Amino acid sequence: MATNTKRKESMADRVYEALKDDIFEFRLIPGDKFSEGDVGTRLKASRTPVREALYRLQREGYVEVLFRSGWQVKPFDFRQVEELYDLRITLERAAMHKICGLDEEPSAIRMLTAIWNPDHPSERAVGSTVRALDESFHCDLVAAAGNREMTRIHREITDRLRIIRRLDFTREDRVDATYVEHAAILEALRSGMASEAADRLTRHIRASQKAVREITMERIREAAEAHRSGQQIASQGA
Repeated sequence: MATNTKRKESMADRVYEALKDDIFEFRLIPGDKFSEGDVGTRLKASRTPVREALYRLQREGYVEVLFRSGWQVKPFDFRQVEELYDLRITLERAAMHKICGLDEEPSAIRMLTAIWNPDHPSERAVGSTVRALDESFHCDLVAAAGNREMTRIHREITDRLRIIRRLDFTREDRVDATYVEHAAILEALRSGMASEAADRLTRHIRASQKAVREITMERIREAAEAHRSGQQIASQGA
């Protein structure tokens, strides 16, 4: 009995991760509808783990159940996005002041400085790598402040914003700006200029937030199509 339960939980986790990845990578986009049967067939899973995974995603705000119509990837709530950005800024500004008040500079700050100050532009990350590095930059800064509850809440916010923030890095000018702005934030931080670091950080996040405001369903669909096309090209070349 215990083995069967563990196997069921493992399958539910696998379905959950697969669906979440589909949403984050725009294989499933806001407004897409699907049934539990569709998911089960595609992922070779029975109804119970599929339903458990979907209810988990529903609790986290990614999908919603439709009366007698299956499930739907939840449409963006732009007001909620704005509120999450505001909360994120509050936490990260507080982290800047905490870091500057520490007796010793956290090792994470030195590591981040090396990443965001490459010797040559050709050493910059691209694509999904720079997206992951950007997310780590902000999470590592908050973690370096040493407040575990602040770090936990910030990671939850980051997780909820990830699907939208991904689009920010479909624009080359935003990638370039991210390197320049991150380096400037770290420079102020390492100089002990807490307020200046916090202000630079705020301007940096607000620029991303502004880009998010401009997102439309058409752009989301374009990003999804670009992702699918990239996968097709990769599979053809394999």
